[in-house]
Amino acid sequence: MPAAGPSLPTAKTIQVDTRGAMILDEESPETRDSRGIYFPNYIEPVSHIAVDIGGSLAKVIYFTRSTNPPSSPSQIATRGSSPSDISTPLSSSPTRESPISSPPPSAKLNGHPRGALTPAVLEQSNATASLRPDSVNHSLLHDSLLRRASVQHFPGGSLNFERFETEHIDECLAFIRTLIERSAEVNGVPLEEMRRGVKVIATGGGAHRFYDVLARELQVEVHREDEMACLIEGLKFITLIPDEVYYFSDELIHSVSHPAQHQLERPSPDPPKYAVSFVQDPVPQLPCLLVNIGSGVSIVKVDEDGSYERVSGTSLGGGTLWGLLSLLTPATTFDEMLALSEKGNNETVDMLVGDIYGSDYSKLGLKSTMIASTFGKVFKKQGGKRGTFSPEDISKSLLYAISNNIGQIAYMNAEKYNLDRIYFGGYFIRGHAATISTLSYAIRFWSKGTKRALFLRHEGFLGAIGAWIKNIGEEGQEKKPDSDADVDAES
Repeated sequence: MPAAGPSLPTAKTIQVDTRGAMILDEESPETRDSRGIYFPNYIEPVSHIAVDIGGSLAKVIYFTRSTNPPSSPSQIATRGSSPSDISTPLSSSPTRESPISSPPPSAKLNGHPRGALTPAVLEQSNATASLRPDSVNHSLLHDSLLRRASVQHFPGGSLNFERFETEHIDECLAFIRTLIERSAEVNGVPLEEMRRGVKVIATGGGAHRFYDVLARELQVEVHREDEMACLIEGLKFITLIPDEVYYFSDELIHSVSHPAQHQLERPSPDPPKYAVSFVQDPVPQLPCLLVNIGSGVSIVKVDEDGSYERVSGTSLGGGTLWGLLSLLTPATTFDEMLALSEKGNNETVDMLVGDIYGSDYSKLGLKSTMIASTFGKVFKKQGGKRGTFSPEDISKSLLYAISNNIGQIAYMNAEKYNLDRIYFGGYFIRGHAATISTLSYAIRFWSKGTKRALFLRHEGFLGAIGAWIKNIGEEGQEKKPDSDADVDAES
């Protein structure tokens, strides 16, 4: 009778130890907004995968253990940057010091699984029973031996981030399936047993739309979590990671928004240093306003005790920009559209205050460069003919229009509820300098320098992080997979 194979560890209630957490360097421009986070002191096994399926993108996060820290902690980024270090919209090779960088040249969003799920210590007596060098490649065999070298837990592991276009959900499913299969092989357990030990925690509108598909294709237990609850849990957790939160100084906002101007008009009498500034010693930042910009926009008021209420929103969000630019430009992906906007000049398309008054309208505090009418020059005919406009200029104009609108709505809600901290999240941002500067400038302008826009290096993963962290403390607890959750039509 063959020896029994090793068994997966029993799940239990656990908490994430964030002491010493580090955000890893980007591997390439494609991963600038999905860098892993290394937790050097976390020891417990985690076998669930979180997926946040929105209208445009599906985001996946999962945890893998490691005996050694990764080789590329992004420590330089945690010390701030000088003006020369900042990667502007024109940067072709973004620096590691900044979370801001140019969009990836490739439309490919996903890669290969990093590591394996639940690489916890298995029963030492059975350690060699399932390891067959003839059926496991050398790399996986080495990994397995490392994981069985001691009966003690070893600390350290990484939270990994991946993203896929929702219209290609089959690619997302294939990635998760491969991750589960690899994890079974690395841990030396049968695939069926690995599947029994894995849960997929789904949130977002797609958690309902694709629930049956997830369960059928992955053959694992699937739970659904409320979208808004996950967003808030994700925000509360991620803001505790050093150097996750950052903001633009007033001078940097102006240099990105108005690259041709030399004189700086400051909305604040005492602006901070000209740099991207990181929050290095994070503490819970509640109450606050969360502006989540996905396909649409949800604005959520978060109270000091963590309770929340969706107080506003708009249907004009990332999906609007993506849709209009799909009609008006040759770009086929959102990143291509952002790349076009970096090369554009909105002044050829937008009507400015100076086009109307010939100069500043000082009495109302309006600079000549302020946009008076988005696309206001398009209807004008030159020589009796309609003008032609480049895809780059159209992209810059629409990016400003959507961003300015969101910024003003966010400010009005922050003012209404007397909130000074305004966090912007969602994949509309993508670490894109022009988007960040526009949102930042709108908040600083309308608040007369009293409020500041705050951004997150993992801005698009709040829902997935929330789904993952909510279930960290619920391993082994029964949950109803069919619990009804309110779906936000604008996120």
